[in-house]
This record gives sequence, structure tokens and C-alpha cells, in this order.
Amino acid sequence: AGACVAPAAMAQTANPVTLYGRVHATFEVVEATGGAAGTPEVIRRNRVNDQASLLGVRGTEDLGGGLNAFFQLETAFKPDENNTTFAARNSGVGVQGGWGSLLLGRWDTPWKVTTGAVDPFGDVTLGGFSAAMQGRGLVGATAGNQFDRRDQNVVQYWSPSWAGVAVRASYAANEGRTAAANPQRWSGSITYTGGPLYIGFAADEMKDNPYTGAALLKKQEGAAGFGTFTFGPVKLGLLYEEFKRTGYGKQKATMGNIVWTLGNNQLIYQYQQSKDGQLSGSALGQPKCTVNSGGWQYNFSRRTFFLAQYTKTENNEEAGCGFGNNDLTIVKGQDLKGISLGLRHIF
Repeated sequence: AGACVAPAAMAQTANPVTLYGRVHATFEVVEATGGAAGTPEVIRRNRVNDQASLLGVRGTEDLGGGLNAFFQLETAFKPDENNTTFAARNSGVGVQGGWGSLLLGRWDTPWKVTTGAVDPFGDVTLGGFSAAMQGRGLVGATAGNQFDRRDQNVVQYWSPSWAGVAVRASYAANEGRTAAANPQRWSGSITYTGGPLYIGFAADEMKDNPYTGAALLKKQEGAAGFGTFTFGPVKLGLLYEEFKRTGYGKQKATMGNIVWTLGNNQLIYQYQQSKDGQLSGSALGQPKCTVNSGGWQYNFSRRTFFLAQYTKTENNEEAGCGFGNNDLTIVKGQDLKGISLGLRHIF
């Protein structure tokens, strides 16, 4: 939640500047098997991994007349290593009024923020939704995830809530324009939040964007419908996405999950599937992958939890889906399995 806090929430702090952060690390056992004949397997191994730990400062200033200035500077850090880049997370400066908020800087796209709210694993850990969603799995093991973005050189607008309805819009400037390419990115969302219901729609478009593992694509487009519904101790989530790319067929991805809360315990199951989207005219088959994740989360408090998780990703001969975070280097057609035990604390 701290990674995508709205300026409206920032303005509620009693201090001009607030220090905040999150430390989240896991111990994992992972492996990858299968694939084409002669493909080297990823032998089972142990590892300690960071799960998007962060440190940030944010603050506001009352400018009078119902107008506030706000800023945020957020940096990633790895509790297990020391190779991170300073201030690479959501950082920016903006103004906020009754009309909404306007931001300049580097920030998660509206697509990422609103669809990520459906994932009980929070877009991190082995079972996070970028294992098969967000454009993942089309071309080899490292391609995809183009829609799970934190854009740089961005202008964003966030509306206030109108009876539960909120709008976000984002534009990433075409600073890399050349005579041959005009790279730019757009993203937008509309959501409704009321009582036990959260639903929404998001759209995203990239032009002249380099795509990992393929030639320069003239255009990539994504559309997503999503929602969660809570009744008693049970919360259900659903996310459906479609992607169109120049020279490729349509790719479709589906995710469903259930969270059952029993006191301090939460039992979590999440299913993801991505299929189709092969290069047009290719004689190869259509890629398809499925990801099954089960987890047990014990909440010591609102700030600290323990999470045990098992994830299995299965790829056909043309797919390259992986884990939701801290991926393995695989080739298409390989299957992954992983067990994770982790602790998260926020401050």
C-alpha cells in the first residue's frame, strides 16, 4: 500500500516529512525442469531473496486556498544484497486540490496499480501476478511483463473519489524520439470501490517500444477488467487481460484467487493462465502456461506477517512464464517449482 499511496493520504500526515519503509525477505527452494531435448535444467537450489523492500520519505505543504504541494522519494534496497540503485521506485512532485492530484516524476502506471490491487500476494513473491499476467510468457523466458511498469518521465493525474468512482491517467514523455521511432506510453484506469466490492477497467498503450526477445514493436495495447468481492471471512478476486501487438496474435490471460481469513491466519490460493499471442504467420504452436500458488499467511500485527508459499508454473513448448518475482533464467518449455518462507515488516 505504501508503494502507491495517493496524495490524499499523504496530506493527512501531521508531520511535514514522513519516513516510511518495508523490509520483506524470503528463503526459497527453487528449480526448473523439462524443455526441449538437451535443454539444461535449473538444478534445485536454495536462495535468500528480497521481495521489493523499500525506504522512502514523503511530505506535503499547505499552499492555502485548498491547494497542497506534495513530494515523495522512494528507493529500493535489498536486505540480502547491496546492488540497488538509489530512488528507482515511485518518486515525484505534484499539487493536489479538490479537483484531484497532478504528479511529475517516475511512478507505477494506473494499469499496474489498479490490477495489482487484485493480487493477494501484492505483485511479489513466487506466486505474484506477473508470473503469467501483465503480458508475460509470449517470447521466451525473459520476455513480457511490459505492462507491469513503473514509467519514467511521467505525468499522472489522479481524480478524487466521486461516490466511490476514481480515475487515473498517465503519460510517459517521448524523450527518446528519433527519426525512426517515437516511443511513448499511455495508461489509464477507472475503478469503483464501495463496501465489499472493488471493480474496474484499465487500458494501456505503448508505441515504438523495444520488446525483450523480439524486434522493435510499433504498438502494444492492453485491456483489463478486474474486481474483488468480500463476504464474511472470504475474499474473491478475478482479473482478465487481453494484449495486442503489431505482428502478433491476441494474447489472453486470466487470474482468479481466494483468500480465507481465520483470525490471524489467511489461507490463499491463486491461479493464473496465459495463452495465445504467437508471432503472426509462425508455424509454431500457440504458447500456453498455467501457474498455481498456495499460501499460508500469519499476521502477527497489521505491520508484520509470515508467509509460506508453494508455486508451480507449467509451460508448453512455446511458453516462458516464470515466478512472480526473482525469476529463474529458463528457456521456453521449462516448468518451475518453488517453496518460499518469508517475513515482511513495514514501518
